[in-house]
Amino acid sequence: MKKRLPRVPSKRQIRVGEMLRHTIASILEKHTLINDNLKDVSIIITEVDASPDLKNAKVYTTRLGGGDMDLVIDGLNKIKSFLRREIAKNIHLKFTPELKFYEDKTFDEANRINELLNRPEVLRDLEKK
Repeated sequence: MKKRLPRVPSKRQIRVGEMLRHTIASILEKHTLINDNLKDVSIIITEVDASPDLKNAKVYTTRLGGGDMDLVIDGLNKIKSFLRREIAKNIHLKFTPELKFYEDKTFDEANRINELLNRPEVLRDLEKK
């Protein structure tokens, strides 16, 4: 059986994802007290991946300054119907995508790689070249 390669998003998916990212960030900036889990929390929407049919969107987010992301993700998933209504008011699409929020772990992964590169044994090996 052949292994399937990941599908490259179309320009339209990327464009819609960016429009969604900006719109969601703007909505959250204006409505911070919607959910108890989101009070006094600065949230960054890092990326939105729209499905090929644009009916679903994965929203990747992180919390500025770190902290418990489980509560933030739970809070965002609880207000997703509100967010969809607000998105529908701001972006004119045939379908307003169903939203699903996820923690963006790319910053954690970048920090881990940076720590690995700064280990004494790695620095020693890099100096030999």
